[in-house]
Amino acid sequence: MDPVLRADAPPIREPRHVPVARLVRGGVVEGVHHGSVVVLDAGGRTRLGLGDVDAAFYPRSALKPVQAVAMVRAGLPLEGELLSLAAASHSGEERHLSAAVRILRLAGLTEERLGNVRDLPFGRETRERWIREGRAPSRLAQNCSGKHAAMLHTCVLNDWPLENYLDPGHPLQRAVAETVEDLTGQRVAAVTVDGCGAPLFAVSLRGLARAAARLTTAPTGSPEARVADAVRAHAEAASGSTRDVAALMRAVPGLLTKDGFEGVQVAALPDGRAVAVKIADGADRARVPVTAAALARAGVDPAALAPFAGEALLGGGRPVGSVRAVPALDPGEGPEANPAPALA
Repeated sequence: MDPVLRADAPPIREPRHVPVARLVRGGVVEGVHHGSVVVLDAGGRTRLGLGDVDAAFYPRSALKPVQAVAMVRAGLPLEGELLSLAAASHSGEERHLSAAVRILRLAGLTEERLGNVRDLPFGRETRERWIREGRAPSRLAQNCSGKHAAMLHTCVLNDWPLENYLDPGHPLQRAVAETVEDLTGQRVAAVTVDGCGAPLFAVSLRGLARAAARLTTAPTGSPEARVADAVRAHAEAASGSTRDVAALMRAVPGLLTKDGFEGVQVAALPDGRAVAVKIADGADRARVPVTAAALARAGVDPAALAPFAGEALLGGGRPVGSVRAVPALDPGEGPEANPAPALA
């Protein structure tokens, strides 16, 4: 894809979300998840738009691959598993913790320099084991420690101060903001603080999808391609051994995908087809099937996506329903759906 000229910042408004997933139990719709979905074709044109794909929103950790590109552009030399960890929301497995320590050691630093919050591991099984063992929350175990270790490494390489590396005015964070605007093709609408303590930039869902496509279509060896290749080759380093995003990348050859808190996911194929999803209530049980359905609309083989089509709803221990994407996301629907009508 050719570079995209930067547009104005997306508008800040209450998102005009629409139904994107249904909970059907015993043939009756028991619940509805609202959200927004965008599907771009290989040329960057909108093939499908549901809900409000142009309002400003916070991509949360789905933006981490873009943050990693900013660091590589600034000289970060990591490759492979370590670069994947720099773009990760990891599960806190031992492989993740040891890799984060390796990044810090390459920079001549220790865990004490990390500025992210202390937490237990994000992965359920790993977290439960930590609790049984009486282990305390730590910055290293928190799911963003790889990103923070890489940020510190980037600062050391550029002789930037370490003490305030999370300040939006710090040279590192200014470089990240510049990369966000470059890859999304739009100005940042707002800046706040993410859960880990790093600056978080508001863009549109369409802009997030565009950024992912820029990574997967970039020339070999470019910062964008290096990040995309590292995450795809080391999907479990970017997430965890039991995480759905790693399983999805294994199931769809060449797919780059990243999830984020509050029901966000972005994905892009090698030819530039891309999707981005925001679930209004932040539910993962809707995020996964809606992302799978959006990828099917983008042309991915539905058979490869079948394991991600939606979890079963149980009654008395047996399946009596499921969580499914709305019919508007069916690949057999028309080329484009209209977004929700404008509010008065």
